Amino acid sequence: MTDDTHNTMFGNGDELPSNRSANPHIQDLVSLGRRKVLAGGAAFGALAFLGGIPAIAGAAEPTGTGSGLPFQRGTRLPFGAVSVTRADTVTVPSGYSAKTFIPWGTPICGSYPAYLEDASNTAEQQAQQTGMHHDGMHFFPMDAKFKGRKSDHGLLALNHEYINAPLLHRNGPSVVNSKRVDADEVRKEINAHGVSIVEIRRSARGEWAVLPTARNRRITGATPMRIEGPARGHELMKTRYSPSGTSTRGTLNNCANGYTPWGTYLTCEENWAGYFASRDTDLPRHLQRYGLRSTSRYGWETIQGDEFQRFDATASAEDPRADYRNEPNTFGWIVEIDPFDPDSTPVKHTALGRFAHEGLVFAPAKPGWPVVCYSGDDSQNEYIYKYVSRDRYRPLRSDSRLLDEGTLYVARFNPDGSGDWLPLDVEDAGFQQACAAANVEFADQGDVMINTRLAADVVGATKMDRPEWGAVHPDTGEVYFTLTNNSAREDAEAANPRAPNRYGHIIRWREAGRNHIGTQFQWDLYLLAGPQSDSRDPRGGPLNEDNILASPDGLWFDNDGRLWIQTDMSGSQLSTGPFGNNQMLVSDPRTGETKRFLVGPKGAEVTGITATPDFRTLFVNIQHPGEGSTSTDYTSVWPDGPGRRPRSATVIISRDDGGRVL
Repeated sequence: MTDDTHNTMFGNGDELPSNRSANPHIQDLVSLGRRKVLAGGAAFGALAFLGGIPAIAGAAEPTGTGSGLPFQRGTRLPFGAVSVTRADTVTVPSGYSAKTFIPWGTPICGSYPAYLEDASNTAEQQAQQTGMHHDGMHFFPMDAKFKGRKSDHGLLALNHEYINAPLLHRNGPSVVNSKRVDADEVRKEINAHGVSIVEIRRSARGEWAVLPTARNRRITGATPMRIEGPARGHELMKTRYSPSGTSTRGTLNNCANGYTPWGTYLTCEENWAGYFASRDTDLPRHLQRYGLRSTSRYGWETIQGDEFQRFDATASAEDPRADYRNEPNTFGWIVEIDPFDPDSTPVKHTALGRFAHEGLVFAPAKPGWPVVCYSGDDSQNEYIYKYVSRDRYRPLRSDSRLLDEGTLYVARFNPDGSGDWLPLDVEDAGFQQACAAANVEFADQGDVMINTRLAADVVGATKMDRPEWGAVHPDTGEVYFTLTNNSAREDAEAANPRAPNRYGHIIRWREAGRNHIGTQFQWDLYLLAGPQSDSRDPRGGPLNEDNILASPDGLWFDNDGRLWIQTDMSGSQLSTGPFGNNQMLVSDPRTGETKRFLVGPKGAEVTGITATPDFRTLFVNIQHPGEGSTSTDYTSVWPDGPGRRPRSATVIISRDDGGRVL
């Protein structure tokens, strides 16, 4: 059941490339000269803007490995590296434990309906249980809006990116002639998306448990949402559900996340376009540039009723307020949720742009300065963005309005290692000139934000290899982003001489402006993923058996400045390559030392990470174990064991001696 052989029903929904602009690609921009390092056919460029780079390049290799040899004195990674494995379990270093927590179907609110092992739970029950395919998450201490130090009691907020429909239903989804025929099945799928907020407590023995309180909440693909920012009330946001263009229903394909300086959760809508279908012959730019097609991923629009017809973006009436041609425009945003107020309405912030948001990461918030945050557009050949608020941050006084008025910039990476942030502002003279040269018009700032990708095309942003998670170093302020891979790239270039880019890499930059608000930066490559014969570690040497990886995805800094890297390999990289199952590594930017800390079960992505303030508990999400499983044939049985359906879950990692994780 496909659309033009491209979009398979019930697939994972990765977007097809839709960037047809002539903008330069990041791989075309790396000059060699004095920065060129060649070996084994691979090239790695490293600028010395950090000062520490020359030291990294010349640092002694660690004397310890996963084989039990002594560690280098002073290492900040005091654990034995986990070996590559394809075991159907979560593997962590000796001296650590990993315990399964809140897997898909865990009752958390309402009547607390039990998870049924045959997957026969109803749609209503699913709306009271944790959703499917755990992804980004954050731990909010119960005193998060004050000191934020409480480590044994808090709220865990986590995303549920997408679903595996064959596993979600007892006998798989009911489809006849490429149409869905069971409304409750579709409601269950919608309810398995979204966000879970769970109140949890750690006992004196270190055991975590869910507390049955009123703060527990499910936000689903049907939860009412408010629209704020420049696109609020725009003509292109008006639908049958919201003729005023100020509200919508649900959040979908929530991948990575963020959290605000004022203590709220941000969930990010990534590959949302595949949930909609349009049979119109000529798609408008706000649908075409985002890859809408004539059939959707799950076929929800084929069920009768307004709650399902909203996924049909075909123009079927004289007025857009009488159909859902604009419904896709209400998705692709950053959504803010107050985890401490279960009655609050989630807000979609349109000033942050509309695209396939992988996440949102803030620079350190400084009193009296604007807030600054970064987001990647996770699709092949798309862009990296920065937002700077108009107003200034005031501790204990500022709120979400800082995310509604400001300037969205897109990155241009220059071949000399410099970079520019290009404003996407309808009032900016440079933006106006670029639009005139490209013969593109925007009616207002709301139009620019609804068509963010087109605006970025116009100003000449740099195409990237699927920008995914970002992280900001807590001490130095450098910004790191994973570029997970790009199978669509055809031309091999110096910084990543592989066409296509199967393995991915990590890029980083330092802002030239104080407190991240400037419009120039300096960039380099931190790590080039791949096998030992085709990779580079932060020191400039090849990766080794303790740290080979591919498709870096999740990224997170702990408070001590260690970089945690999670991978999302698929296909042959998982089944036959040298990397084993997906994994999580730790890298120290001070020394370049990098080690594998965790390996996930079969078919799973390792994604999402957060910790308690005392760093005695680390939460990590395991998504879609047994990917490709059907209702009767399981390729993984994690975490419940033989004969049980695989379930996405959080794992709680702690030291056996009760100390800090690192």
